[in-house]
Amino acid sequence: MTTLSEAGRIGYARYTYRLRVSSTARRTLLAEWDRCRWIWNECVAKSKALDLPNKATGEQRTCGPAQLDKMLTEARRHTPWLREGSSVPQQQLIRDFGKSRAKARKDIRERLPQQSRAGMPKWKKKREAVPTLNYTRRSFRLKDDRLHLAGGIVLTVVWSRELPAEPSSVRVYQDSVGHWHCSFVVPTQAQPLPRTGRVLGVDWGVKQTATTTSDAYDLPHAQHGRKAQARLTRYDRMMARRKPNKGQAASKGYREAKRWRAKTYAKIARQRQDTGRKWAKNVVRDHDVIAVEDFRPKSLAKSSMARKAADAAIGATKKALMEMGRKHGRDIRLVHPAHTTMDCASCGARTKHALPLSERTYTCTACGAVAPRDKNSARVMLVRAGLNPAGVEGVRPSRSAAPRGSLSQESPPTSEGRNPLPSKRGAVNMRQHFASQPGGSSPIAR
Repeated sequence: MTTLSEAGRIGYARYTYRLRVSSTARRTLLAEWDRCRWIWNECVAKSKALDLPNKATGEQRTCGPAQLDKMLTEARRHTPWLREGSSVPQQQLIRDFGKSRAKARKDIRERLPQQSRAGMPKWKKKREAVPTLNYTRRSFRLKDDRLHLAGGIVLTVVWSRELPAEPSSVRVYQDSVGHWHCSFVVPTQAQPLPRTGRVLGVDWGVKQTATTTSDAYDLPHAQHGRKAQARLTRYDRMMARRKPNKGQAASKGYREAKRWRAKTYAKIARQRQDTGRKWAKNVVRDHDVIAVEDFRPKSLAKSSMARKAADAAIGATKKALMEMGRKHGRDIRLVHPAHTTMDCASCGARTKHALPLSERTYTCTACGAVAPRDKNSARVMLVRAGLNPAGVEGVRPSRSAAPRGSLSQESPPTSEGRNPLPSKRGAVNMRQHFASQPGGSSPIAR
């Protein structure tokens, strides 16, 4: 179990805005991107050449950011075309290249499987790579509600909301639809909400995106992707008919169909993000402590439920819940998902075999408890997180007087007052565990 309550009261967040780009500014930004893309490809070529061992000595040569910085300085000295652009986005691109290459080499050293490790940096092709330029604090400024970048680039920002503080850096990029955006990195401070004394368990699924211990906070599957599937199929067919031959430039009809498909996917992503954030806001506003299943939706990518699981956007919803909890100072506890569908939330007994997905009702053979399968899993999250589910619907609170500062209906639990977790291996008897605690029998079993 991982606790995010001590994740820092002050952090950093990105504030993204749309840009109104003139034709002159667009030409300048694309020219800057052409220079950065050329530098990236030079770094890739140098990295591939130096990764090979020296034929004379057999020594393995490396390529670090310091060497690449020297290469950039030498290239700008001898190439007037590079000197026409700002050096800041070019240097930041080398930093990004170094991080990407270091992450890939670390995964290779740790012998991670091919499907889970980061790949080595690849070439950025002119017709495929999306323009992305990073500027540090000294290379941009905000004046008269406009963004002034190094090199005399002036952009009009659509201020949909105010910046909470002075930004430390900005990223200017173009999305797949062709719209330009700017993303500011801003220091933020936690905005604590009033305490409610309530706790909640969250279990992720495909039939319902989120099943909680309270029926009022269940998140149904919105099926945004399924509703737009007809349009996506139409655009895919248009692109397949107009696909250019290898080595030929794409036609205008192919580019239009590709843009329509990109716009549809962007709308689906916005809908999923909006649904997840609104649900996360309601959950965080009404609960002090939230036990969340630490489920990795990537495990469903190769299953028969891959399309429906991707449409559920479990990963995006989980990320929104964690960010919202950190923003408002709530205690978000990640619970390991192993055997959560096999354990009984009332007595802790574990079934001898894995339950098939068609069996939607959990029946405990030890204590005879009967509950919907996902609801039982959501209550298991509370038990594994060490929470006394006094604020859960359908569960009677404990009769024992809880000491001040420990978990009750008025205050969330603390790490000092938390009961130790029983063992997760084998069939665990929760009644025996709670019987050893002050107050007698289990509050869940009553």
